[in-house]
Amino acid sequence: MPFIHVQTIEGLLDKDSKAELFKRLTDLFVEIEGKGRAAFREHIWIRIDEHPPEQWQLGHLKPTKEMIQILNEIDK
Repeated sequence: MPFIHVQTIEGLLDKDSKAELFKRLTDLFVEIEGKGRAAFREHIWIRIDEHPPEQWQLGHLKPTKEMIQILNEIDK
């Protein structure tokens, strides 16, 4: 029984994006770990945790809420 834990920056994923992520990750694990058996779908746990931008850092880059808002506007 796989447990998939996704951690992301708060505000990057909207409701539809999360639904798509749940679907695609589930499909991928059914295909690979479940060997294509549809019944395996019922054994896959997925959790998405969102954390405020100020709790993230990559090298010297520290995202801000304003950066996330700009990214979301670009995607529209």
